[in-house]
Parts: sequence; C-alpha cells; structure tokens
Amino acid sequence: MKTKAIILSAVLFVAFGSKSLAQEKCATLGSLFIEPAKAKNYEGALPHYAQLVAECPTYSMATYQYAEKMFKHFIENGDKSKIADLDQAYKYRMQYYPSKTKEGELMMKMAQVKFDNNIGTKLEQFNAFDAAFKKDEDEFTSPKSLYTYFSLAVDLFNSGEKPIDDVFDLYDVVIQKIEKEEGKLAIGLTKLIDKQEAGTKLSSREERKVHAYEKNLAAYGTVKGSVDGKLGQLADCPNLIPLYEKDFDNKKNDVSWLRRAAGRLSAKDCDTPLFFKLVQQLHTMEPSAKSAYYLGKLADKDGKSSTALDYYNQAAELETNPADKAKVYYSIAENFRKKGSFGQARTYYLKMVEVKPSAGIAYLKIANMYGSSANSCGNTTFEKRAIYWKAAEMADRAARVDGSIASNARSTASAFRGRAPSKSDIFSEGMAGKTITFNCWVGGSVRVPSL
Repeated sequence: MKTKAIILSAVLFVAFGSKSLAQEKCATLGSLFIEPAKAKNYEGALPHYAQLVAECPTYSMATYQYAEKMFKHFIENGDKSKIADLDQAYKYRMQYYPSKTKEGELMMKMAQVKFDNNIGTKLEQFNAFDAAFKKDEDEFTSPKSLYTYFSLAVDLFNSGEKPIDDVFDLYDVVIQKIEKEEGKLAIGLTKLIDKQEAGTKLSSREERKVHAYEKNLAAYGTVKGSVDGKLGQLADCPNLIPLYEKDFDNKKNDVSWLRRAAGRLSAKDCDTPLFFKLVQQLHTMEPSAKSAYYLGKLADKDGKSSTALDYYNQAAELETNPADKAKVYYSIAENFRKKGSFGQARTYYLKMVEVKPSAGIAYLKIANMYGSSANSCGNTTFEKRAIYWKAAEMADRAARVDGSIASNARSTASAFRGRAPSKSDIFSEGMAGKTITFNCWVGGSVRVPSL
C-alpha cells in the first residue's frame, strides 16, 4: 500500500511538474511576442509569433489581437505576403476563442483587406462581403465596408455578372442598414444634446461620446451619399420606367415586386402613368401602409392636399417600420408646411425624429420655419430678430444628428446667427444674458448671449 502511494505521488509530481513547465514556457513565449507587439515593435515581435501559436495557441486572446495589428502594419507597408497570415490569425481566434469573437466582423475585416489589396476577382471579393453580411448583419457596421459591398455589386452588373434587380435589392438592404446604424447613434447623441441644452455640464467621458457619435454619423452620411452616387443613373427614371413597364404584365400579381417597383419610382419621383398602375394594383391586392402612402403622393401631385392628408394618416397608423413611418410623417409635415400651418407641421416633423432620431432634415425644416416667422414673433425689432438664435440652434441640431446634411445645416445656422442681433445691438438694448420668450406659434424661449 505504501509503495502504491509513493508511485502515485511520483506520477502526480511529474504531471504537475510538466504542466508547470509548459505554462512557464508559454508565459515566456507569450512575453517574447506580446511585449514588443504592445510597443509596436513588430519587427521584434514577428520571429516569436509562429512558435507561440504552434506550441501555446490558447495562451491568451491577446496573441491574436496583437497579431492582427502586426500583420495589418506589414500589409499597409506593402508586404502582401502577410495577408494570408492575417487570415490565419483570424481563423485561430475564431477556433480558440469563439465565445469572445464576432465571426462576422472578422470576415468583414478580411474581405476589406483583400479588396484593398486587389486579391481575388470582383466576384470573389463580393462573395466574401456577402458571406460576412449574411453571417452577422449586426456586426457589419463599417461604413467603408458597406460602401465596398454595394460598389462591387454595381461593378458586377456593369460587367454582366449580376442582374440589375439584385443591385436594386442590395441597395435597399444597405440603405436600411445605414439608417439603422444612424438611428442608434442619433439616439445616444440626442440624449446628450438634450442634457446639454437643459444646462447640465457633460462629463469628459460624455464629451468623448458626443465626439464619437458625431464623427460616426458624419461617416454614415458620407457613405449614404456615396452609395446613391454609385447607383447613379442605373436608378434614374429613364432606366426604371422601361424596366418595370417591361415586367408589369408578368409581375402584376407579385406583391413583393409591386412594392419594390412602386417604392423605387416613388423615391425618384418618376412622373409616369406606370406609377399609378402599380399603386392601384398594389392597393387592390394588399391594402397597406405603403399603398396608402403612395396614393397620398399621387393625390399630392394632383393638388388634392386634403385627400393626400387622409391617405398619409392612414399610412402612419398602419406603418410599423420606423424608417418608413418617418417618411410618412415627413410627408404629412410637408403637407402642413406648404399650407402655412407651421405649428402642425412641426408636430409631425418631431414625430418623424421620434421614430428616426437621425432625421436631421426634420430639424432643418423646423429651423427654416422659425426663421421665416421672425416678423410675427416679437413686439420689438430686437425680439423679432432674436428668433434667429432659436432657428440657428435647431439647424445646429440637424447638423449634429445627420452627417448627410451637416454642411448645409451648418451653413444655415451660420446664416441665421448673422441675422440675429449683433453684439452692439445687445449692448445698446441692455439685453445681455436675458431670456426672451416667444408668444407666437414657435413658443419657448431663447437666452441672449452674454457679452
């Protein structure tokens, strides 16, 4: 019995000793790679990487995080041989740390690297982005990669490798994705803007968040414009109308096709009898928010604003998709604005941003309505011109939440401030730091700048 105990102890000692030695070796190899990589000394880190992943693949997830940075450094400096190494590093991370890895995101990153370095055919490049998007749409958030994904589809159409309907379908998907990401960012930004405007000082962390939100919103706004530009003449009325006229008889009982066709013709404001045929057929087969909205647009074009408003209200009640609901509210707001019913128009513009927080156009429209109301908002010349400060604030908000109109909104805000009372006006009237309340439809108040 004593002999067995001695043997068991010896075996355990050897086993634990071996494990301890292995851990010690991995720690040494890990340090040899990670420490120089952390210091961005990639030339010093590279010789130790292969042995580390060969002998200690599960030593630390940091191995693959720093490997990504290291291989990207070499690739960006012209060494395309490291593209395969980067690809393998991503695969190792997915293999050894699946619960801590967003596979779709890594697939997207790898697709972008291969595209940037002209690896593979355009079809192979497109398929890589397509696989990443379908693997995990939620993690496919890079504005650059969204544009590349769509751009490749257009290129494949131009080379005869992809049908036009696929390009249009992907356009809808990409725009919807961009608007979804814009919405998330705008919600976070709006909360912080509201906090600022309520007089609460933001923390340094919140200030950094504001900067990040605005930067990313600007990036998405730029990409949205680029996607529209890439689609270009393919989606212009002269191309869309004959395409849908040709297919109408064969597709007129296909509700999905009718929806897409009517949506694209509506988005481009194509003036054609075909649009009426599509909408009537759609409303007959499937009365819905979409068909009610299109009938509203047709009534608007015919100058029947009251009928249009009825259809728009039907559409707003039926619509469940936030982006589409925002379009309906915008149409209702525009209907009221054109009739001079600014208070009601503002109500619907604000409903628009409730469902789509990144809809800067709504704030910009309100700003312009404020600006056009100067003569009716105030008793004195100073009070009337003070409305321009309020208009500028609203234009500023438009610029902050919507990168696609930021330049125009900032210019508008600047123009409004130029019409507001000058420093000499503020001084001569003794109004510095005072609050002016508006008793017209605008309501609310504005604080006069301190000198």
